[in-house]
Amino acid sequence: IERSFRGFIIGHNESCGLFFMSEFLKELHVTSEFCAEHDIDGFTKHIPLEWVEEAVKQTGRASVRKRRFPAEQAVWLVLGIGLLRNRSIPEVCDKLELAFPDAKGNLPPLATSSIIKGKEKLGAAPMKYLFKLTAAQWEKSQDFEEVCGLKLLSVDGTQFKTQDTQDNQHFGYAQKTANFPSVLAVTLMSTRSHLISDAAFGPVTNSEIHYAQQLVGSTPDNSLTLFDRGFFSAELFTSWQGASINSHWLTPIKSKMRYDIVDSYSEYDHVIEMPISPQAKKAAPYLGDTWQARLILIPSPKGEIKGFITSCLCPETYPLKDLLDVYWQRWEIEQGYGELKQYQLSNKPVLRSLKSESVYQEIWGILTSYNIVRLEMAEMAKAHKVEPLRISFINALYLIQDEFIWCSGRSPGTVPKKLQDLRENGKRLILPKKRKRKSYPRTVLGKTQKYPVRYKRKSATRS
Repeated sequence: IERSFRGFIIGHNESCGLFFMSEFLKELHVTSEFCAEHDIDGFTKHIPLEWVEEAVKQTGRASVRKRRFPAEQAVWLVLGIGLLRNRSIPEVCDKLELAFPDAKGNLPPLATSSIIKGKEKLGAAPMKYLFKLTAAQWEKSQDFEEVCGLKLLSVDGTQFKTQDTQDNQHFGYAQKTANFPSVLAVTLMSTRSHLISDAAFGPVTNSEIHYAQQLVGSTPDNSLTLFDRGFFSAELFTSWQGASINSHWLTPIKSKMRYDIVDSYSEYDHVIEMPISPQAKKAAPYLGDTWQARLILIPSPKGEIKGFITSCLCPETYPLKDLLDVYWQRWEIEQGYGELKQYQLSNKPVLRSLKSESVYQEIWGILTSYNIVRLEMAEMAKAHKVEPLRISFINALYLIQDEFIWCSGRSPGTVPKKLQDLRENGKRLILPKKRKRKSYPRTVLGKTQKYPVRYKRKSATRS
């Protein structure tokens, strides 16, 4: 560009163009130096092109002949769909400039049918491979919240509604009165950064324990995973504990749990032995007749949670006080799900896809895009020396969405200032420190009455 511009100046009035040429070259050099250090594409900055090519090749979906919309570009489209929820699929394709020029070198817009066909031909396998690959790589660079030297993670389930098509009906319905089929997803999430390390999902007719068992072995070494009471399973917890080095779990006790005290450390701290149910022994004969865990009782319980059981048996290494406070970090995964559905999915309860294979593909793309936002938040937090959760998710999401829009078709001269503004705006995303979490007992909300009643409910009275 520089040589061509000098030739243009020599061929015209040299005196009137020297100043303009020097300013242009200065701006060009600044832009090239800045872009050499900072990749302006939010996707390729965190997902190298080699990872996308590997995902396509390993799953056998690579394009043999040259196409305007090959499989590698379809991967970027699925990621863009997961991030730009309020835009149509063809618009996302155009905004990210995914279509290659035709044989004549022209760049006409792709037909919607060609985009959908390329997306369907890609399938779900490359997106699953890419999610697993990126999550494993990003997890290594993240800092975890720790207790007693163990990295804290949480497991919980959530549901995604799908279009009510004949192909999607095999996912099942969450309730008999439900109007849409649902997909049940269980994820493993960091309580500090809300980055999803692994996920498993499928028909809602399967249990959360069924999908949690697919996550066994995904936890890093020296970790403690927090489970809800719905995951209570001797087979799951035994497998979880033995899958990684020093991998532990913790879950609340059930009111009707049967156990015998084997040893006691204090009034509220015991080692217990629990029987294995006949159903569990039939499914996993290796479990035996009983299994052991550490029982920690809450001295002054508030609400339904009276205590916990955990695989952290040694009281010297894992003190009672630390384990009493750690369970409440499990609610971080609920907040992560809330931000994903409310902000990234724009409160749209139903997924786009009409076919089951596309549903799997869409969810893998959504989870990968969600991790990209979390990764950007972690980098902003590191730059401003605050905790990752002190960065506003919705504002970080808007900034990344805007980055994709203005980076497409903009002149290179504006790139340095745009990126500088993006980093400076990170200061505005810092939230105030969280107050200490209070414990509120769970209550059942009264249903709204459809017809007038002759009395007032207690919950509706005012003092």
